[in-house]
Amino acid sequence: MTGASKDKVIRVGSRKSELALIQTKHVIACLQKLNPEVQYEIHTMTTVGDRVLNKSLPKIGEKSLFTKDLEDALRNGGVDFVVHSLKDLPTSLPIGMAIGAVLEREDPRDALVLNQKYRGKTLATLPKGSVIGTSSLRRSAQLARLHPHLVVCDIRGNLNTRLGKLDAEGSKFAGIVLAQAGLVRMGWEKRIDQVIEPSEILYAVGQGALAVECRSNDEYILDMLSKLCNFETQCKILVERSFLKTLGGGCSAPVAVCTNLKRKHDSKSNYLNIQGAVWSLDGKTEIRADDGCSVELDPVHQSDIDNGNGVPAKKSKTEDVTDNALPVEPELSSPETKRKSPEIVDELLQPGCSNAVEKIGMTKFLDVHGEMFKKCPYSSQLQKSEQGQGDAKAALCPSSAFPVGVDFMGDCPYVSTEQKIEPTSQTGMRCPISGKILVDKQDHPIADKCPFLAQAKVIDYNENVQREAPKLEDNSEHLFCGMHCHKDVPKEAFEACEKLGQHLAHFLISKGALEVMKCAQNEIHSKA
Repeated sequence: MTGASKDKVIRVGSRKSELALIQTKHVIACLQKLNPEVQYEIHTMTTVGDRVLNKSLPKIGEKSLFTKDLEDALRNGGVDFVVHSLKDLPTSLPIGMAIGAVLEREDPRDALVLNQKYRGKTLATLPKGSVIGTSSLRRSAQLARLHPHLVVCDIRGNLNTRLGKLDAEGSKFAGIVLAQAGLVRMGWEKRIDQVIEPSEILYAVGQGALAVECRSNDEYILDMLSKLCNFETQCKILVERSFLKTLGGGCSAPVAVCTNLKRKHDSKSNYLNIQGAVWSLDGKTEIRADDGCSVELDPVHQSDIDNGNGVPAKKSKTEDVTDNALPVEPELSSPETKRKSPEIVDELLQPGCSNAVEKIGMTKFLDVHGEMFKKCPYSSQLQKSEQGQGDAKAALCPSSAFPVGVDFMGDCPYVSTEQKIEPTSQTGMRCPISGKILVDKQDHPIADKCPFLAQAKVIDYNENVQREAPKLEDNSEHLFCGMHCHKDVPKEAFEACEKLGQHLAHFLISKGALEVMKCAQNEIHSKA
């Protein structure tokens, strides 16, 4: 058995892009709430997919374009776990690796972002000949099939780079198609001009979900990560990955899915449905089908609760359906219901502290946020306490346990829990609450004084450092498309999900899916 001891810093691997760091810090933020005594370091690195930008992804001709370098660091003991966008993770992992956690999925749909002069248009209403950028064969094939009036052009780079190319003066792009989840995590929802329904463009396997990969025999890390798992998302992801793995696809062929998990009327069971499709590169040939099965869940996973992990769960997207209804459209994202203010507790850890406990009262909050903090539902109770008129315990706001990271992701009942701290030329950070630049009278950064902020150390990964490589074990026979089945998860449910994906893939294969995929791959190679 391997594992990190509790008095040791946990090293987390991440790509260097802004989105990758936001996602990594979000995972650390969740873990910080559960394990406030643990310290984290983020080790950043570039991957093949980040370094080779002059070729389309399929033409590079390698698997694991965005994951191999991270997995090498994991294998060599350089990091303890790594955070991925799940759609980047191959369906077969290297020996000794496992997906230790799959967090609740963001909306998996694609989104259209337009150049300023085309704002207000949609894919259907853009002028003939408009150029749409995407690096995805899946999107290219579906766009060619449904919108032949558009010209699809390859565009590479991270989100910032692609949006820069779109907005550049004289840009040839009328718009680009991206995963909506990435735009949401970057705080760029206002750039979305059209949310594209799966009835128009099916999404990628795993799109919208975050995966945490670790060594398959690291019991300490696996136990820590188990509390982050969202069971509904795990089921959907597993059936999608099983479908793709059976087809043998990846970024080298246009393959896409849409999944739903819906509760049956008057039953503890749920109906899991998946649509899957394969296209030729020009989109003219399409092989599509859907299939479903019942998934039995125990009461813990059936309920819309936080699974005891301390991280508030979003409203369940599981809906009621009749036994005979086969859902073929995805659930639509709906605004979260307003959360009830958490109870005031008498002791909380100051973020970033290892063992110390610091009580944060009204005075400290007012020093940072001034009059704006009085709008908080807790302010009246805290003022009374400061004036000696109330219970001293009321002087403790639960938001003092805000998580690690320069991304604002706390539990304050007043403000949004996923606001980003915007960079400024003076200090690099601006408070998301007051809008003030985080400097004191001497123009020195005061981020370390803010009760809402604590930063994980971010450093470049050094692959040349000599380390003792941990012992790895081949546990692949106990994994489900690379996903670790934690002890509190009904194994039968995972087995049903895996079989459903295989069954749908075999049906598409019987209709000629492999021939279509082979032709697509040959066409790509001939152009490389």
